Amino acid sequence: MRLDLEPDQQLFRETTAKFLDGAVPVGEIRRLRDVASGFDPRYWRQGAELGWTSLLVNESDGGGSISADGIVDLSLVAHEFGFHAAPGPLVGTNVVAAALSAHGSHGDLLGRLLTGDAVAAWAHTEPPPHDRLGAVTLEVRVDGGDVVLSGAKRPVESAAEASHLLVTGRTGEGLTQVLVPTDAAGLTLTPMQSVDLTRRFALVQLDDVRLPASAVVGEVGGAADAVERQLQQALVISVAEAVGAMQRAFDLTLEWSFDRYSFGRPLASYQALKHRFADMKMWLEASHAIADAAAGAVADGRDTAGRYVSMALAYAGAHGSELMQECVQLHGGIGVTYEHDLHLFLRRHTIDRSLYGTPGQHRQRIADLAQQEVAA
Repeated sequence: MRLDLEPDQQLFRETTAKFLDGAVPVGEIRRLRDVASGFDPRYWRQGAELGWTSLLVNESDGGGSISADGIVDLSLVAHEFGFHAAPGPLVGTNVVAAALSAHGSHGDLLGRLLTGDAVAAWAHTEPPPHDRLGAVTLEVRVDGGDVVLSGAKRPVESAAEASHLLVTGRTGEGLTQVLVPTDAAGLTLTPMQSVDLTRRFALVQLDDVRLPASAVVGEVGGAADAVERQLQQALVISVAEAVGAMQRAFDLTLEWSFDRYSFGRPLASYQALKHRFADMKMWLEASHAIADAAAGAVADGRDTAGRYVSMALAYAGAHGSELMQECVQLHGGIGVTYEHDLHLFLRRHTIDRSLYGTPGQHRQRIADLAQQEVAA
């Protein structure tokens, strides 16, 4: 991130980076590949103590930000997560905590999210053929004093580790969000494979899951604005992570190009490679800038925030993939080996660029938003 940070923000970022250096070095990341949850609960509680889970939560609910802009502060954490390929349910827990705080509901769960004693998952995206950005077909119907959910969500990060899922469904023409315990009758979780070594995903199937109306977060059929806000928050976190992974891959490759000699000269001295590094540096700096702009737009609550986050994902997702592949190629044979660290950041970027809509889908969303503005 290239933001002009306040001293407290800079200290917060440095503290997070130092903690991740010690808690999850690359050797630990490799070990966690064989751990079912992908992260250590004690590590997550320590992160919560540092403030990772409270930045989007109102002070009256026990939260609070470093600056006046919690989403900007959270983007600093996300950047370090990407830079370290760090584990932990950063997106889901923060999105759900923010939603509960905004609606003043389920305070017991919110308190446990803030301390790191519980994990929550954001169940928004759906499996094919309903996997387009913004598509919601899961049904939430009202039955007396209950709500009944039927449908599927995929992929849902950390669903198996979560105590609750915040599920987005459709009630008539509107959207409804329901807080669903993962032990609810009719809910099944099917683990999925992931290219990231520490991030775990699942297919969530809800077959007539019946819950009391008190499980609804917000109003029945009136959650569209809340869902859009959650999407913006998730995208800010994902893009910041993606850019952090890009930065680490670029740093590794630049260092390698000066250390590796070919025909008596460092690789960095060859003109053809200098041109490739110049392209990579341009993509990297532009990604930093657009990620910062997106975080600022969401923090300010601008009407254009939806467009900014989609532009950020579209650019950092597309050009970040080019940068990552260049890094792999410039490392030569070792760039495609499991033993080298480079693939850890390639994997993280690959997940972040597509989890909440692909670059192509976000380019379409930008066009749709522009068309709506013209029509208005």
